[in-house]
Amino acid sequence: PSLAGDITQKGYEKKRSKLIGAYLPQPPRVDQALPQERRPPVTPSSASRYHRRRSSGSRDERYRSDVHTEAVQAALAKHKERKMAVPMPSKRRSLVVQTSMDAYTPPDTSSGSEDEGSVQGDSQGTPTSSQGSINMEHWISQAIHGSTTSTTSSSSTQSGGSGAAHRLADVMAQTHIENHSAPPDVTTYTSEHSIQVERPQGSTGSRTAPKYGNAELMETGDGVPVSSRVSAKIQQLVNTLKRPKRPPLREFFVDDFEELLEVQQPDPNQPKPEGAQMLAMRGEQLGVVTNWPPSLEAALQRWGTISPKAPCLTTMDTNGKPLYILTYGKLWTRSMKVAYSILHKLGTKQEPMVRPGDRVALVFPNNDPAAFMVAFYGCLLAEVVPVPIEVPLTRKDAGSQQIGFLLGSCGVTVALTSDACHKGLPKSPTGEIPQFKGWPKLLWFVTESKHLSKPPRDWFPHIKDANNDTAYIEYKTCKDGSVLGVTVTRTALLTHCQALTQACGYTEAETIVNVLDFKKDVGLWHGILTSVMNMMHVISIPYSLMKVNPLSWIQKVCQYKAKVACVKSRDMHWALVAHRDQRDINLSSLRMLIVADGANPWSISSCDAFLNVFQSKGLRQEVICPCASSPEALTVAIRRYWRGVGVLGRHPPGRGVLSMHGLTYGVIRVDSEEKLSVLTVQDVGLVMPGAIMCSVKPDGIPQLCRTDEIGELCVCAVATGTSYYGLSGMTKNTFEVFPMTSSGAPISEYPFIRTGLLGFVGPGGLVFVVGKMDGLMVVSGRRHNADDIVATALAVEPMKFVYRGRIAVFSVTVLHDERIVIVAEQRPDSTEEDSFQWMSRVLQAIDSIHQVGVYCLALVPANTLPKTPLGGIHLSETKQLFLEGSLHPCNVLMCPHTCVTNLPKPRQKQPEIGPASVMVGNLVSGKRIAQASGRDLGQIEDNDQARKFLFLSEVLQWRAQTTPDHVLYTLLNCRGAIANSLTCVQLHKRAEKIAVMLMERGHLQAGDHVALVYPPGIDLIAAFYGCLYAGCVPITVRPPHPQNIATTLPTVKMIVEVSRSACLMTTQLICKLLRSREAAAAVDVRTWPLILDTDDLPKKRPAQICKPCNPDTLAYLDFSVSTTGMLAGVKMSHAATSAFCRSIKLQCELYPSREVAICLDPYCGLGFVLWCLCSVYSGHQSILIPPSELETNPALWLLAVSQYKVRDTFCSYSVMELCTKGLGSQTESLKARGLDLSRVRTCVVVAEERPRIALTQSFSKLFKDLGLHPRAVSTSFGCRVNLAICLQGTSGPDPTTVYVDMRALRHDRVRLVERGSPHSLPLMESGKILPGVRIIIANPETKGPLGDSHLGEIWVHSAHNASGYFTIYGDESLQSDHFNSRLSFGDTQTIWARTGYLGFLRRTELTDANGERHDALYVVGALDEAMELRGMRYHPIDIETSVIRAHKSVTECAVFTWTNLLVVVVELDGSEQEALDLVPLVTNVVLEEHYLIVGVVVVVDIGVIPINSRGEKQRMHLRDGFLADQLDPIYVAYNM
Repeated sequence: PSLAGDITQKGYEKKRSKLIGAYLPQPPRVDQALPQERRPPVTPSSASRYHRRRSSGSRDERYRSDVHTEAVQAALAKHKERKMAVPMPSKRRSLVVQTSMDAYTPPDTSSGSEDEGSVQGDSQGTPTSSQGSINMEHWISQAIHGSTTSTTSSSSTQSGGSGAAHRLADVMAQTHIENHSAPPDVTTYTSEHSIQVERPQGSTGSRTAPKYGNAELMETGDGVPVSSRVSAKIQQLVNTLKRPKRPPLREFFVDDFEELLEVQQPDPNQPKPEGAQMLAMRGEQLGVVTNWPPSLEAALQRWGTISPKAPCLTTMDTNGKPLYILTYGKLWTRSMKVAYSILHKLGTKQEPMVRPGDRVALVFPNNDPAAFMVAFYGCLLAEVVPVPIEVPLTRKDAGSQQIGFLLGSCGVTVALTSDACHKGLPKSPTGEIPQFKGWPKLLWFVTESKHLSKPPRDWFPHIKDANNDTAYIEYKTCKDGSVLGVTVTRTALLTHCQALTQACGYTEAETIVNVLDFKKDVGLWHGILTSVMNMMHVISIPYSLMKVNPLSWIQKVCQYKAKVACVKSRDMHWALVAHRDQRDINLSSLRMLIVADGANPWSISSCDAFLNVFQSKGLRQEVICPCASSPEALTVAIRRYWRGVGVLGRHPPGRGVLSMHGLTYGVIRVDSEEKLSVLTVQDVGLVMPGAIMCSVKPDGIPQLCRTDEIGELCVCAVATGTSYYGLSGMTKNTFEVFPMTSSGAPISEYPFIRTGLLGFVGPGGLVFVVGKMDGLMVVSGRRHNADDIVATALAVEPMKFVYRGRIAVFSVTVLHDERIVIVAEQRPDSTEEDSFQWMSRVLQAIDSIHQVGVYCLALVPANTLPKTPLGGIHLSETKQLFLEGSLHPCNVLMCPHTCVTNLPKPRQKQPEIGPASVMVGNLVSGKRIAQASGRDLGQIEDNDQARKFLFLSEVLQWRAQTTPDHVLYTLLNCRGAIANSLTCVQLHKRAEKIAVMLMERGHLQAGDHVALVYPPGIDLIAAFYGCLYAGCVPITVRPPHPQNIATTLPTVKMIVEVSRSACLMTTQLICKLLRSREAAAAVDVRTWPLILDTDDLPKKRPAQICKPCNPDTLAYLDFSVSTTGMLAGVKMSHAATSAFCRSIKLQCELYPSREVAICLDPYCGLGFVLWCLCSVYSGHQSILIPPSELETNPALWLLAVSQYKVRDTFCSYSVMELCTKGLGSQTESLKARGLDLSRVRTCVVVAEERPRIALTQSFSKLFKDLGLHPRAVSTSFGCRVNLAICLQGTSGPDPTTVYVDMRALRHDRVRLVERGSPHSLPLMESGKILPGVRIIIANPETKGPLGDSHLGEIWVHSAHNASGYFTIYGDESLQSDHFNSRLSFGDTQTIWARTGYLGFLRRTELTDANGERHDALYVVGALDEAMELRGMRYHPIDIETSVIRAHKSVTECAVFTWTNLLVVVVELDGSEQEALDLVPLVTNVVLEEHYLIVGVVVVVDIGVIPINSRGEKQRMHLRDGFLADQLDPIYVAYNM
């Protein structure tokens, strides 16, 4: 269907009134609500109306459209009904208040297109500069007072847009948050401080926060009190996250058949093109005029000799005074000089540096067109190829590296430049110009006449007719930031000048005013090339003059009575802003006002407004001529000036009001009545003379579009570029396109060129452009243009918060789709809350108008985005900074919940299969039940003397008699010297004295509990055996940290109380500490049990040593804080203790002649057993190294291992980490000190978690040079029900590593994959199963046994299982099944203990010591810690590993869930300014690798994530601290 009827002005007016009518509240005075005529005759009143509107807050006309603004306001008003309660992020005050004064200076560029900055409006003294009026005092007071006040405004008013729309009410309505009670697990906190939220409208509240620890004031802006409770915010976030929009039809593609990512299916109701296939449009014939020169150099020679006095170029200084007039004669002689010098004065006669056809760079500043012109024509005369580029200002300009690559690929070795520019380049101390990053080595050559010698009389440049040699190379920056060189041949150059001359009707000696960049594009084509062909006079206005006086170009048009002006819409906008009824302006001489960016649909409002104001100054409507151009196709189309008569009168300018929704599907639909979102486009004239144009589908084969379809415009003409220099593949795709008809036949034998412009050819052959290919973002199958999104963002009034024209919109690919990111520069005087309000409204506006979600909206401080040479925003560099996390935003709002709609379906739990069918299924598939065991203790015949004793106390007495002087323990101090040692008899005697003390001074009975509060050392061991001798039950407790009593002492108190200790034994020092003033502040010191100080022991022996009556009685209690933050004590019987020691003795082959180095905390688990028990049982010597000593001397442990020639050593992850971090750079010096680890057979990390494979591998790698065998390092595995299940022994195969598919793991399935395959996760075997231990893998829900390689809970049966939890409440029913569970089918007799850890068994090809096939146990993670999200099971450590990899400043990370939201806490090692960089990166990586949306990102200082003594993260403690507001976070982001 033809669109002609609807694209008219009248249709547009009608449309607009219908469009807006529905949204305007009808006030009493109805007449004002009627739409005003779009282009009324200009009367003073309408002009002043324009000013009134202008001064209300400057708006960049480039992206300005009244209809659009009103549409946005109406859309926002609709949103008002559904109140959006977006939780504001919380910031630490130091982040909110920027103390440095320079943060408050206004940036100098506030508007501009992709490559230009803006005017500094204050210089004219007009308050309506492009940043509105800003007074300095306000800033300074903001800087001074900002740090002391903290208010939360509870209402924000909103002035509507222009016209009647300002009556639309306040949009972002005040958001009140009800006092949602938090979920049950933290009710204790909720009751203490109830949240008072309801407030009278309009009040501003500021309340001081109750201090938690070191919590500072939090700033929020959504009506929540300043001491905002985190859980209330999260509740608010949960309420706000409505179901994300879903496409109606859903199909899935399989991502490695594991998890199905949704792929967007086309909406069956989406608009489809219905028109006929388009026909290629031909431009008029290129008429050959007889006196047209045969080449551009010939034209220069002609004018230079026959009219040498004719002015060619006038340049201006910054005051607008003519600086210099270049005549055609001077241009001719100087170009000849340059040509001669390039060819003959560089290099030697035999070896000239530059030969004809070589490329040279032209580096000239924007205020010196004359020097550029001379150099450019000098190159043409010398037949060398000029490559004009920007002046590099610093070594690392945005994008300058890419320019360097272009120069390198073009083989440029010489750069021509002007004197002033050469002086201004950065110099090294020796005066040389440094090599810029990525640039080739260049010879800089100054082209000023005074530096050049005159060519000899007989030398004359060779002037040929135009041929197919390259004339010049124009650079082009791509979407990804790379720079390409478009080659233009001499024929194309000449033909292009001819086509422009014909289209624009240029005649000799016309005057043309040029505001554009003369180095490329329209400025070069009109102002340097075509002007010389026609002997025209160019008045060049430098950018620096425009900054000072935006009216300068209009004044020059008047002064020189110029016929033509080349400008951008921005220059028209600035002229409007600065225009104050200047009497003497007369624009009647203009016959063409060429609008270089007329192809940007948003330039239309500038054109309209400009005409509106300047019509009274003689400007005619038909003078405004938008044009479309591209680096590849040169001028694509230009509007001819039409006089309303003759041939040209057939094509009046066209307008189209298109539905934006239609455009996203690539379809032209004149906007339907009820839609808000429209794009108004103006034509850019007709196809160029001598060219053919068509539009093809933007992707895939170049198939012709239908008449109502948007496509990429393609041009077939002589006057175009021919290739990308040196890139044949890309050239083929762009410059050699053969458009096809629907039947597949090419429409022409000649190739077409893709212009990179999206548009259509409308009625009457008028060309319309709706956007650029570079700005295209395809989000779930719909195409959006970056410019349109910028326009919508800017239409959200009031514009107090961000700088216009300093907005970047781009897309990043996350999870197989493009996601839209908006980055804007924030004004320094806008408050946190205002900016946040603005951000949330931009999101709503874009959602309403474009029906697309914004993934991330970031505000950065003023003047910090990377700039292009002319001051605009460097898009690709901004995107690069965003992706690498160095953009440093001051505000971020992420909306992954609303945007990401292609997540896999949540997993539905299948109804469980019955036990019998599982058995049958396993049999059929040949799977064995997953079970394994260590060696059988009964069958091992060894000369184990200690076996004949039931109790450890008896073993010690026996050793004291048989080998009294054998050293059992050696304790090292921080210098590695022996601080203390114990022989068998010394230990026995000390234990006796302690037993006496307990019985006489403590009056304790057998079976009483005694807390041992000792630092790691010998005293602890003696006290332990003293308790056994007295028949008491010892509990080892880590002493309080003297520097941190407030947090460590309560734990000591708690263990003492929970364990029902009747007495507390300790050293004199700690004894004083427990009764000190600091201790009294932390706990109630009056309720300590009896405290005995063992530094002062009685001299006598006990009457008899107590012997327990039954091996199943309690030997000791083992208390430990689990990773989930639970304090759990388990009971160890005498029988279990002896069996444990025997099992370790056999696994590690321990004998009295052995030495073992132990660097562990001796308070619980295997660490305690190794430190205190094993030496007594096996008789080997234990070298004890307290881990705390490593903080002063990190090499202590390894030096001891080397010095004592130890073969077996045990450590913790924290110790290993200390060595890896602390000794990383010192391996050479340690080698020199004689450190040798070659004797180590086993180095075991004692742990209760999945092996940290990255740490163990880096440790092995680091110390390989010092002789450490890579296979020596392994880990053990223990838990509360059994303190050691696996431990890498001396014999048996080395630990194996497998790679499993992380996605299968989430479904509780184990799928082995190759190393390095996507989503693979390395898992290391947790050592060998100890003798006497049996393991089975069971389903935690059904308690049925599982098959080999199935993920399930690890169940253990062994003589050294603990015999139960020790609790004071006697509430053992809860955990009873932890210690005595039976399988629901299969072997239902055996009693198992449940470890609470998920893992799997895998039978390997390796053989065990006893010749059996070896079964490897892999621990995946704790069941308590695993998070159920979207029906799948996630292990925190996997998400944390991804997050730590995401940015170099993340040192540690912990995750937990809260009300189904994933909360990620990261520790930041860097300046607080980097905190907000982490939010998008963390969100991206978790989406990409785990298909999860992060709900809250919390950035904290180093050391905030609590870690227990084994180096395990205490995620639940962290969660409680976060919900109680105790973390003092740097930043908390709530993702929408």
